[in-house]
Amino acid sequence: MQNPEKIPTVISDDPDTLSVRVADRIVAIMQANAIAGRRTVLGLATGSTPIGVYRELIRRHHDDGRSFANVETYNLDEYWPMAPDSIHSYHRFMRENFFSHIDIPAAQVHLPPGTVERQDAARACADYEAAIVAAGGIDFQLLGIGKTGHIGFNEPGSGRDSRTRLVMLDAITRKDASSDFFGAENVPREAITMGVATILEAKEIAILATGEHKAGIVRRAVEGVIDLEVAATFLQEHRRTTFYLDAAAAVDLTRIATPWLVDEVTWDAGLAVRAVVWLSQTVGKAILKLTQQDYAEHRLSSLVAVYGSPGEINGFVFNSLGARIRGKSKLHRGKRVICFSPHPDDDVISMGGILRKLVENRNPIAVAYMTSGNIAVFDHDVRRHLDFLVRMGARTAAETVPATLRGEDVRDFAFRLFGDMASKHPGDIDVTAVQDIKRIIRETEAVSGLEVVGLTRDNARFLDLPFYQTGKVRKDPIGPADVRIVRDLLEEVHPEVVFVAGDLSDPHGTHRMCKEAIDAALAEYVALGNARPEVWLYRGAWQEWPVTDASVLVPLSQEELRLKIQAIFKHQSQKDSAPFPGQDDREFWQRVQDRNTETAAQLNRLGLAEYFAMEAYVVE
Repeated sequence: MQNPEKIPTVISDDPDTLSVRVADRIVAIMQANAIAGRRTVLGLATGSTPIGVYRELIRRHHDDGRSFANVETYNLDEYWPMAPDSIHSYHRFMRENFFSHIDIPAAQVHLPPGTVERQDAARACADYEAAIVAAGGIDFQLLGIGKTGHIGFNEPGSGRDSRTRLVMLDAITRKDASSDFFGAENVPREAITMGVATILEAKEIAILATGEHKAGIVRRAVEGVIDLEVAATFLQEHRRTTFYLDAAAAVDLTRIATPWLVDEVTWDAGLAVRAVVWLSQTVGKAILKLTQQDYAEHRLSSLVAVYGSPGEINGFVFNSLGARIRGKSKLHRGKRVICFSPHPDDDVISMGGILRKLVENRNPIAVAYMTSGNIAVFDHDVRRHLDFLVRMGARTAAETVPATLRGEDVRDFAFRLFGDMASKHPGDIDVTAVQDIKRIIRETEAVSGLEVVGLTRDNARFLDLPFYQTGKVRKDPIGPADVRIVRDLLEEVHPEVVFVAGDLSDPHGTHRMCKEAIDAALAEYVALGNARPEVWLYRGAWQEWPVTDASVLVPLSQEELRLKIQAIFKHQSQKDSAPFPGQDDREFWQRVQDRNTETAAQLNRLGLAEYFAMEAYVVE
């Protein structure tokens, strides 16, 4: 079987390496054009994925003196209608994340107009096309890829010959953007976008994707047939398109998922386990029942040759998976533990089961909530709490009411915030007092969740890292202050085991950024002469570790899973309709129930012991 990839694809270990590679290519083009006496014309994209590229280019501008004075830019798209100063506009996004940090002249920056009248939209779009042609065409076009495979806002059904135009946004695209707008109902229904033909006329194209949530559509774009319903597949026709992926976004590509189907491989233990589990799932047999014919028919004869017989390889993989199962008796006892939770509910969502077991095993535990999670609290929850304050403050004669809640001051404070919230538009930044109330709501819920698994408020550490404190969905980069706070906790506790979120596909990258802060803090901590703790990576909110990747599988009884779900229920502000659900319509407790029971079911289908549910962990 030949490699089915129809677009050249470069895979990086992580998003930072990916960003450096793309920035390298942009700078190389700028240098070549400067030698030729030409201006460089860049096509730019918005969204979370290209931010790393922009940050790297900004770094080179400040640290290396790289000038952008001879660069002209054309952005892919803009919501319509959309004022350029709106917190949601791509005009503002580009200013805040790129243009205001470099020396590009304002006259050389171009974005589709979000304020043009409908009757003038066609002419404005034609003018945008003409401006690109007058500039000599786009030298390098930067793209992301949407869940539907859209590039720009070229939604399913966009034609090969489409040009810059006003389009209706697909329901999936609007849902994907709903967290930025605090509700799908607030997302514009239309946008102005470059067309597929406009994009394909760029001299060179780089399309970027990061995270496992993009893996399926990446494989469809790279390996599938050209399809009107998946605009990214049209890039297969372009001679100089490159897909840049991080390792997570590449997991579904054939050469990564099943490399033995593409070329000769060198078998090691990890690859053998993956291959045998894949074969078991493909033919629908338990591992110990796989035969020579099963291996031969699925291009795995070389694996049998390495181990000598089907029985040998079957037994090796069966025992390897079985050794990963650890009940309470095989888990830590009396060890100092830190559980790092990016948001105030990731601890119980992702590792509520093992937390309970670690409590029962008498491990000293600190649960470190890294961010306040305050932007994920609905305004109606704040109004409910303010109403509580007003009603308590009104009972001035009641001895049971704390003094701080008595009198007109509390009522005036609450009524003032009611007024502030009444004038707020969806997505507007909350005033500081409202941000604080939302933070406190999440903190009290976190403590309640801990109490369910047998911990108390004394076990909680609320780090409130500065990178998160923008009041906006998009956060600042991780900085020295964030790392120092994490390092201080490490130096206080001197943990022997730490649990870290490896669930890196959360919609706005908070998990990924928190892990970045932890990794940097651990490096500093060890450099000071401290022993590096054992690091366990958990998942659960957005995805789960495959059984082939997991180092440890922790079984949960029906009662333990029920207790875990009860702890999740304590996060009432995230119950029923969380502000940032991603593309998964299920509530977090439903995702947990389905994923934990499915992990156990997978082991059962492979022929191992049957358990009610399981949590999966990777030990670094």
